[in-house]
Amino acid sequence: MTTGNLKAQNKIFENDAKTIDAIMKASYEVVSGEKGAKRQWERDHYLHHPKAVYSYFDKVKQEQVTLTLQEFHQATDDMVFSTAFYENEINREVRIFGNIAQVWSTYETRLEKNGKVARRGINSIQLIFENNRWYIIAWIFSGETDQNLIPKTFDRN
Repeated sequence: MTTGNLKAQNKIFENDAKTIDAIMKASYEVVSGEKGAKRQWERDHYLHHPKAVYSYFDKVKQEQVTLTLQEFHQATDDMVFSTAFYENEINREVRIFGNIAQVWSTYETRLEKNGKVARRGINSIQLIFENNRWYIIAWIFSGETDQNLIPKTFDRN
């Protein structure tokens, strides 16, 4: 993509990073969609700091996995060819200090639009405020299990 095209594209997405509410809304929108539908990765790149990471506990390998944004996109692309995926936020807690923010975002995942909830969990998102906008610098998530229920303090339901 040329520098001119990148600037024009970033102009389209700039409202997504002006507030924590906006960046969280956009974050859930970019990963959601129908089976086989291309995700909004250009928009997602805009939301993230160039050094951003994703991390989760792999239940099969029994270890924490940490990915670059590119690696996360590749893994997600592989998944979306086989299933629809809709994730939405059901609760949020935010703490801000200076130019950093910690967001605890409880989510629900559906495998068909407006379908039943297939799974839930909590995202721990670290944001930084730089260049007059918010960036996601780290996104760590953990799914709910029978042994690891979402605490009432993180669940508005």
